[in-house]
Amino acid sequence: MVGAATERGTGGPTPLSKKRVLRQALALADNEGIDALSMRRLGRELDAGAMSLYHHVSNKEELLDGMVDLVFAEIDLPDGRGDWQAAMRAMAVSAREALARHPWAITLMESRTTPGPASLRHREAVTASLRRAGFSVQMATHANWLLNSYTYGHALQEASLPFADAGELEDMIHEVFLPQLPPEEFPYLNESATELMESDYDPADEFDYGLSLILGALEHALRSAGPQPSP
Repeated sequence: MVGAATERGTGGPTPLSKKRVLRQALALADNEGIDALSMRRLGRELDAGAMSLYHHVSNKEELLDGMVDLVFAEIDLPDGRGDWQAAMRAMAVSAREALARHPWAITLMESRTTPGPASLRHREAVTASLRRAGFSVQMATHANWLLNSYTYGHALQEASLPFADAGELEDMIHEVFLPQLPPEEFPYLNESATELMESDYDPADEFDYGLSLILGALEHALRSAGPQPSP
């Protein structure tokens, strides 16, 4: 349990604030998962009564809104003035890194109906970057859906993988997967597993590979449609 902190130099307890409540809730979800989060548990972590939390967040939904907004605040914003592909790539990579730090947030990022300021700034910056690049409103919407679906889906898949890196994957292929893939029954799976184990394949490269395909396809769609005026 995290006891009440003290203000540096005062010796007194740190008063509750919305920022402190949200930060502690974020830490709890990061460490134990979102299912461990409740107002009662959060009150214990803050060494405060659960009812006192309601002076700062009116209910758990507002708490979740604030937590998701903290995650959005960690994602780099595209500036909308340079190359749109570079901007979207940087944004997607930053989002993937944020979701790796906060895997509980993956399924919540698009579910909130009362987005916070960081979420709105993020969405405005992404839309502005695409519109200034020549995407129409509908094409920018398509691009945003596609990039979000890919980034969140990839983050969700990464969070569930039974290995952490290329070294662990190689060990699992050798010790776990290959024994289940006799070549006479699964020739193509056995071939793939053997080649991946013996090559310099790194699953960490998959995100960039897929992202490049998506950005290339969006560039093709943009050129085919012709640039649209931005506001």
